[in-house]
Amino acid sequence: MSNWTLESIAWDRFDRSKVDPEILRNIKAAAMVERNGADYATYLSRVFADDPSAVSDVEHWSVEEVQHGMALGRWAQLADPAWDFDAAFARFRAGYQLPLDATKSVRGSQAGEMMARCIVETGTSSYYSALHDATEEPVLKQICLRIASDEFRHYKLFYDHMQRLMERDRLSTLQRLWIGWGRLAESEDDELAYAYFAANEPEGAVYDRKKSGNSYARRAYALYRPFHVQRAMGMVLKALGLHSTGRLNRLMTWAGLWFLRRRSSKLAALGA
Repeated sequence: MSNWTLESIAWDRFDRSKVDPEILRNIKAAAMVERNGADYATYLSRVFADDPSAVSDVEHWSVEEVQHGMALGRWAQLADPAWDFDAAFARFRAGYQLPLDATKSVRGSQAGEMMARCIVETGTSSYYSALHDATEEPVLKQICLRIASDEFRHYKLFYDHMQRLMERDRLSTLQRLWIGWGRLAESEDDELAYAYFAANEPEGAVYDRKKSGNSYARRAYALYRPFHVQRAMGMVLKALGLHSTGRLNRLMTWAGLWFLRRRSSKLAALGA
């Protein structure tokens, strides 16, 4: 379990002069997704209904995810007192729904589902690490450090379950690559795009998935530094069952940095 609560944060250290308005927009979106952790728990509990150990860990995980959302949302309200976190979250929930009635993993197997969760935790741990290093606002720095630490621990939690289930499901390297690539591709799906829209666009605005997704991505991708990408690539390779260090990691780190920088520059030029 996480060793911090909302009361652990030194909220009195908040410094409005150090709030980056670009980062603030993405924090509002991230708060939506993290706070929605209970829905993910419902989905995962159905997928792992025959696995009490996994369900128990998922329940603890979701509590921490919701706490992440509440912390980010509270910070965003300090940074922008006019922003209504609860109203924005209700708007997000009304427009984006997970497949809560599913009884089988959309990844094809329980091991595949745990592997997909590893990919997600890789993304979140690297993103909050990048946010921690990018922001100068002391309270947001505290929050991102704590969330990143939780997400690294969540990766290990799901990885251990994946290893256990892999003994039964025995996914081939090709299957693991396919699942990993599929989950990475979903990083630009409706969830983050709609979260960005619900958190930042005025009432009455028309949702444009591409526009909202690009707006989020342009701000997020610019934060990453080589160290963040290198560590993330190592975690991805480990989940894929490949060597996490060495030449392949260096190649993927170079490719990842090239993609992030090119995409961020292109989106900035387009005015995303």
